[in-house]
Amino acid sequence: MLADVTGTADHVLRNRAVWDQWASSYAGPGLRNWSAAEPTWGIWGIPEAQAGLLPSGLEGADSIELGCGTGYVSAWLARRGARPVALDNSPGQLTTARELQERFGLRFPLLHANAERAPFADASFDLAISEYGASIWCDPYAWIPEAARLLRPGGQLIFLVNSVLMMLTIPDEDGLPATGQLLRPYFGMHRFEWPDDDSVEFHLGHGDMIRLLRRCGLEVEDLLELRPGPDATASHPLATIEWARQWPCEEVWKARKA
Repeated sequence: MLADVTGTADHVLRNRAVWDQWASSYAGPGLRNWSAAEPTWGIWGIPEAQAGLLPSGLEGADSIELGCGTGYVSAWLARRGARPVALDNSPGQLTTARELQERFGLRFPLLHANAERAPFADASFDLAISEYGASIWCDPYAWIPEAARLLRPGGQLIFLVNSVLMMLTIPDEDGLPATGQLLRPYFGMHRFEWPDDDSVEFHLGHGDMIRLLRRCGLEVEDLLELRPGPDATASHPLATIEWARQWPCEEVWKARKA
């Protein structure tokens, strides 16, 4: 199923094209994550037992993954008793997700749709979740109000993103890790475009994010600043282990709808 893209913002179409090009390189990591006995999070593969990202009591919960990629987060949720629905902007990524569903015999709805305009009724879900999906590839001023609309009262929004500090210190050149210097302004953080590809990311400062969540009727419950273990290896060269052990490379927001 594909949501209507009439009037879709340019970043949605640009990111769709880029992720279709990248999709084949994520098939292997997707298989490893589907095969994992326990969830691990972010580029450092931090175990769920350490990160504490997932809520308890998932049995029977209706969940939606916003920007599911290969679908492994929804697979983890399904194995914990949730009833997941997963959507993604990239047909290429969804092809891999469907292949992995067949391989593991674990099926849940997969939709080709834009998380900024999700094709679901109000108050349809108990949990909305995103790990490097809509959380960085969609405009927060569009996808977070949409996530809030989809949640039932008491429902929870959980999303993992690059840390604000890392976004201020990572060079523009692809493949270079975060530095010890501030390279761009904090005030006005929003849209990021990189010179080496046509993708568009979005990152907000902490104050702007808190105000946005509150305007959407979401109360911030926690902000987890993830720290990898001393022997961790990153799946992407965003930061060295020495950097990530001193400063947060990734952060997880948890908010609940009133």
